[in-house]
Amino acid sequence: MSGPISEPVESPHPAPHPAPHPRFLVAVLAFCGVVVAVMQTLVVPLLPHIPALTGATPTAASWLVTITLLTGAICTPVLGRVGDMYGKRQVLLASLGVLVAGSVLCAVSSHIAVLIAGRALQGAALAVVPLGISIMRDELAPERVLPSVALMSSTLGIGAAVGLPVAALVVEHYDWHTMFWASAGLGLLDMLLVLLCVPESPRRTRGRFDAVGALGLSAALVSLLLAVTQGGQWGWTSTRTLGLLVLAVLIGLVWGRYELRATTPMVDLRVSARPAVLLTNIAALLIGFAFYANSLSTAQMVQEPRSTGYGLGASIVVSGLCLLPGGLAMVALSPVSARISATYGPKTALALASAILAVGYVVRFFTSHQLWTIILGATVVAAGTAIAYSALPALVMRAVPVSETGAANGLNTLMRSVGQAFCSAAVAAVLANVTFQAGGRTAPTLHAYLLVFLIAAGAALLALAVTLCLPRQRAGAAGSVGGKLTTDEGRRPPTSLAQEGA
Repeated sequence: MSGPISEPVESPHPAPHPAPHPRFLVAVLAFCGVVVAVMQTLVVPLLPHIPALTGATPTAASWLVTITLLTGAICTPVLGRVGDMYGKRQVLLASLGVLVAGSVLCAVSSHIAVLIAGRALQGAALAVVPLGISIMRDELAPERVLPSVALMSSTLGIGAAVGLPVAALVVEHYDWHTMFWASAGLGLLDMLLVLLCVPESPRRTRGRFDAVGALGLSAALVSLLLAVTQGGQWGWTSTRTLGLLVLAVLIGLVWGRYELRATTPMVDLRVSARPAVLLTNIAALLIGFAFYANSLSTAQMVQEPRSTGYGLGASIVVSGLCLLPGGLAMVALSPVSARISATYGPKTALALASAILAVGYVVRFFTSHQLWTIILGATVVAAGTAIAYSALPALVMRAVPVSETGAANGLNTLMRSVGQAFCSAAVAAVLANVTFQAGGRTAPTLHAYLLVFLIAAGAALLALAVTLCLPRQRAGAAGSVGGKLTTDEGRRPPTSLAQEGA
């Protein structure tokens, strides 16, 4: 059955100004990605204080993180497909508008229900990253695509590393609503810069939007992620948890059957089943797991009181600053990763990144007693993440037609988010169950944190194994990422590709 094909047509809303310099385009899109990534982690330092500030229960407060994960997971692949079909710039602006609306909701209220609604809107803006990658592929010269996409993809990690210390400073010194007003202002600035510097691509995917497929994918994701994120509180063998997992499987099977029959599917499963795409997405899930353990464990570990025998009793600001060198390393390494991908191929870059991630956790396993060694280990993990996040979209773009760049990168970003969800559940389970009494309170033991590092290192090694199983790229494929067609597409007419479900 034929899949969607790309047709260069005139944009219904052409840019009213000359095309900007590529550096402005890349800088604006990367800034958008950083702002959106900051939004995802903004409330983490605030969570322990939310019950006292809003009168909410700790369980309700945890939904300020959970809801962004859910809406981000749903909206990222859906809006990626909408962008492919109706215009990436328009959908990018809409996503930023939703972020602004969510930020304003959080800024004007202290009611937990309103805050959760605002965070849901903020989470929906995660689609900005795959949309930005798609715009770069459409607008930039081939030689600029790899380094630009590397930077754009790395903004997910950069924003998380920058967001935690900034949010901690705000929580400690200012009214907590200030950070939401600031995020609303940054969102508006992003929208203005996009209007000025980002043109609308004329490239479109023909066909009708698959609303049924979008609803089915959303239902399956909500069921799965609710079970994963709430299983620790509900009980992993509870009726609710197991029921949601079974429901996710059943919906997924029905959805998959429907997608295979759809003329213009929400997710082209024939393309997604290609080894180059499938294995890349599995690697993305494992990399997301391995990366997130670093963020979850570092801040909490250094804040543990000295009575534990390993904790440093650091402040919330100091704990956030421990991740800042890693964020700076990600900025510095994104062009290095692009150079590795261009010279040796993104498969080599991803394999190297997975190995560095594993080494970073080995460093953390043996040196978690002093602040500077903790920062060193966290920075090594961030370095591996930077190279991995840069290589993943390059692998995706080599494996899918240009007409599906937005949807395919959206799905890859989704897999990273799913990996983070599983990591959050695993880390919470370990730290909650491997405990002892210290200073009159229950705290995780040092062995609990070391076990987290071992699990994360195992995920990185699995990612390495999956990466090594990726099919080899044909000679001359290195330039295909920046071109208008993938390597295989360049050798056959588009119509024959469509007949194969490409």
